[in-house]
Amino acid sequence: MTSASDDGRDRDAEGRARNARPRDGLGRPLPYGTDGVERQPEGVVRAPEETVTEAQALLTAGKPFHAHEVFEDAWKSGPDEERALWRGLAQLAVGLTHAARGNVTGGARLLRRGAGAVEQWAAETGRSRPYGLDLAGLAAWARELADTVEKDGAAVDAEVRAPRLRGDGA
Repeated sequence: MTSASDDGRDRDAEGRARNARPRDGLGRPLPYGTDGVERQPEGVVRAPEETVTEAQALLTAGKPFHAHEVFEDAWKSGPDEERALWRGLAQLAVGLTHAARGNVTGGARLLRRGAGAVEQWAAETGRSRPYGLDLAGLAAWARELADTVEKDGAAVDAEVRAPRLRGDGA
């Protein structure tokens, strides 16, 4: 639950600043009173396979911002040795979000950063397909998309350009 405070800012029950404005499918704030896309609940602890399945469903639906929140939950709640993996996947989802919003520079930068992060994690751990994830394929997808948005200089369709996390259509 969120309410306005004395300083006019939206705050959650613990008093932390928390924007209560509705959001669109790419996580952009909409005016108060507008119908928005339901937010992902924060702080959900999921099994890694559930994280991948839920994030894929959101990506396929053209909601990379929401997928990033699912990866962020895994990054914050998972074992220390997997945090870099989940953080890299969150960067890929945020990169797609920015590319879909038309932020060419930020989107390309985050896509490449996420690609490097998942490749580095795979190299350091010797795990190229954790939880069925196709890390090499995701890195290639991200770099190709980064090149495309820089070349075209235009927003991409997040649903059309969504990656297949497992590389098998799932």
